[in-house]
Amino acid sequence: MARTAYSAARQGSARTPRSTEYALLAKVTALLKETDRHDALAFPALAQAIEQNRKLWLRFALDVAHPDNELPRDLRARIFYLYEIVQQHSARVLAHRADTGLLVDINRAVMRGLAGQGGGS
Repeated sequence: MARTAYSAARQGSARTPRSTEYALLAKVTALLKETDRHDALAFPALAQAIEQNRKLWLRFALDVAHPDNELPRDLRARIFYLYEIVQQHSARVLAHRADTGLLVDINRAVMRGLAGQGGGS
């Protein structure tokens, strides 16, 4: 998915774009899981984790929408659709109408795909 959006994260390493995306998703997914407590004092940390996840998915969406992106058109459309779901569900979480479970599941599914483990349609 990434072309240049993660260049800072890759500096000084031999990471591939896929491994960089995987690492970024793993980090934000761990934050989502850690901060999803139904505790008013934990809400600022949850909001920060949600924002990090949203920003990551915005990067993915911008990348797959770019005309030079070489991923298959169908995969690009699916990734963009996931971005839209992430944005909508994030708003529900921040409004205390949902938990982060769906966001974690989406991130994990994409991580499996990045790791070459597919697992579905």
